[in-house]
Amino acid sequence: MSIIEQSQNIRQGLSTRESRLLAQLAGAGHQIISVDDIETTLGVPPNTAREIASRLTEKGWLDRLFPGRFLIIPLAAGEEGLYTTHEYLIAAHVAEPMYIGYYSALSHHGLTEQVPRTVYVVTPTRAQSREIHGVPYRVTTVTERKFFGCEPTSIEGTTVQVSDLEKTLVDCADHPEFCGGLRELATAIRTADDRGCEWDTVGEYLERLDNGAATKRIVYLADQLGIDHPARKELIASFTSGYSLLDPTRPDTGSTDSTYRLRINVEPATLEPTES
Repeated sequence: MSIIEQSQNIRQGLSTRESRLLAQLAGAGHQIISVDDIETTLGVPPNTAREIASRLTEKGWLDRLFPGRFLIIPLAAGEEGLYTTHEYLIAAHVAEPMYIGYYSALSHHGLTEQVPRTVYVVTPTRAQSREIHGVPYRVTTVTERKFFGCEPTSIEGTTVQVSDLEKTLVDCADHPEFCGGLRELATAIRTADDRGCEWDTVGEYLERLDNGAATKRIVYLADQLGIDHPARKELIASFTSGYSLLDPTRPDTGSTDSTYRLRINVEPATLEPTES
């Protein structure tokens, strides 16, 4: 069967209105759509829009990602309609507003050699973590105060928000459990410094974040790695009085360090790079 014949067979399953809808949405650059998009494009009531989405899903032209969100299956997917899109494009619809953060952002910025299977989504709103096409999307809800430091990134021609390099370090210091633990954070800080990390910006972000444990971890790791942090004195002066775990993913053991107000539950030697 030729490509043209295959296309004609697939097209026969669409009504004129359905063809017009998909052509307009795809032509506008939409890969993932909502029922509201169908309602607006065709000028139909919500119930009708839902019925159209259901029919197009049954015909294999839409893939229901989760309630109210559908992936347009392009003609190039063939008769079987086996198709997916970049995980970040799907993540952009899991929560609004949002940005890609933590381990996913480390990978995006090339600050880790690991390829995390989970996509980490940061949002100030309530949203549900879910698995789509076998990929886990882990939603972390933060306060409005912590929702900053992201930048627009083009993914397959669509803009997606990702935490910038400096905010990625700060977020991971805030929640090392979302980036593979302290060793991954140490590797990221070392690599970021080699790439010209703006440490003044890191200091500003830590001040805005206002999380004592995150600040202590950044200062401690910078010292261990021999990084000259320009705001070190100011950050040390802001340390909270309590002792925080250096690595919250590890047991509450080890000695306390009064300089950093940390319980050192990770051997400093394990933070050094491994021999290749």
